[in-house]
Amino acid sequence: MAGSKEIRTKIKSVENTRKITKAMEMVAASKMRKAQDRMRASRPYAEKIRNVAAHLSFANPEYKHPYLIKRDVVKNVGLIVVSSDKGLCGGLNTNMLRLSVNQMKNWESEGKAIAVSAIGNKGFSFMNRVGANVKSHITGLGDVPHLETLIGTIKVMLDAYEAGEIDQLYISYTKFINTMKQEPVMEQLLPLSGEQLGSPKGHWDYIYEPEAKPVVDQLMTRYIESLVYNAVAENMASEQSSRMVAMKSASDNAKEVIGDLKLVYNKARQAAITKEISEIVGGAAAVS
Repeated sequence: MAGSKEIRTKIKSVENTRKITKAMEMVAASKMRKAQDRMRASRPYAEKIRNVAAHLSFANPEYKHPYLIKRDVVKNVGLIVVSSDKGLCGGLNTNMLRLSVNQMKNWESEGKAIAVSAIGNKGFSFMNRVGANVKSHITGLGDVPHLETLIGTIKVMLDAYEAGEIDQLYISYTKFINTMKQEPVMEQLLPLSGEQLGSPKGHWDYIYEPEAKPVVDQLMTRYIESLVYNAVAENMASEQSSRMVAMKSASDNAKEVIGDLKLVYNKARQAAITKEISEIVGGAAAVS
């Protein structure tokens, strides 16, 4: 059995760790509410522009945007991976990256080349470790996503699609369900199809002013940007929720460890006291 001093040192160490995890839990809870508000605020715009894009995919405009044209043969695939910059958030990044790697293996088995764009330090580091072809990345997003910082990373993949370097574009991120549940998902961004977006109730064409090309070009670009921004907002809300739950679990586990260590310490202390009393009684008996 370890000595009393060693046990006291370990108890102190675990107590300090519990203070840190408790503080991180409270910070994550505060950030989680703000992240959830931003995520919920971004959803209506994303849903509305998705609805417009769905109508446009079923329409018959005089100008057909390249994002709406399905390629006959798919040889190259692009993947945007959205992860967190920091760890200590449970299995959030692990589950999403596992989903991405499994899908990448399926694409490779079909003979497709894969280009990756990483948003977040964890995803960027992981893709470099597995030897993926990382075409662009951005890290250090902070607690608030800004579209202007994401545009450069997104544009690299959009330009590659327009140039024919990739034939399909996907995005993988963690979707926020509730505080206790976050789900890794992968969605196809390009090419857009009515079946993918969901068939709208009733189809109609649009009247474009001054002409179709600039309006549709701007709409398609905004559509992709809004989806990526919404994915980042969802991932940040999931990150803070997962971190709060993970830190609460760590704090509870530390409390249990402290209780077990105090029990061991009391047993060791009692054994030492009993031994000293026995020695005193034995010495007194020997003298008498």
